Amino acid sequence: MLISGVIMLTSLHYAGNVSATEANSAFTATTIAKGRFGEIDVSSPNLKLKAHESNAWSSWQKTQGLSDLYVQSNVWKPGGSTGWHTHPGQSLIIVTAGTLTGYEGDDPNCKPSVHRQGMGFVDFGGNHVHILRNEDTVEARTIAIQLVPADAMHRVDAEDPGTCRF
Repeated sequence: MLISGVIMLTSLHYAGNVSATEANSAFTATTIAKGRFGEIDVSSPNLKLKAHESNAWSSWQKTQGLSDLYVQSNVWKPGGSTGWHTHPGQSLIIVTAGTLTGYEGDDPNCKPSVHRQGMGFVDFGGNHVHILRNEDTVEARTIAIQLVPADAMHRVDAEDPGTCRF
């Protein structure tokens, strides 16, 4: 009985603080392609690059179970925002136009991370709550590759962590 009461109180407390954020109308995401993969186990340990024989490069990706791979085109008009969100898997992102500013939900200082055209960055997924904003006066664009568990939503809206004041 005590456990049930604690769970109920915790649920009531949590429900009172939920304020999931969504992308604003100045942000649009379009799926260009989606593909289903079986289990992935690909590695290239210590692959030597011909141009730089002394430099070793390693890469590996391993999944358990089926996966969906999304190719996304994202556009932010000035003032556009993804809203606070996360993904159940990893994303590799390339900024193809403009400048984006990212903020991490677990950063109490709300330190901005600026991503300019030609830059790439990684979203590690899982419980990594974040927001991307176009704080510039020109449109920003990205191409994102997202690998997530099969049939999972590739974006999950999250509550505002209250770490940033914008």
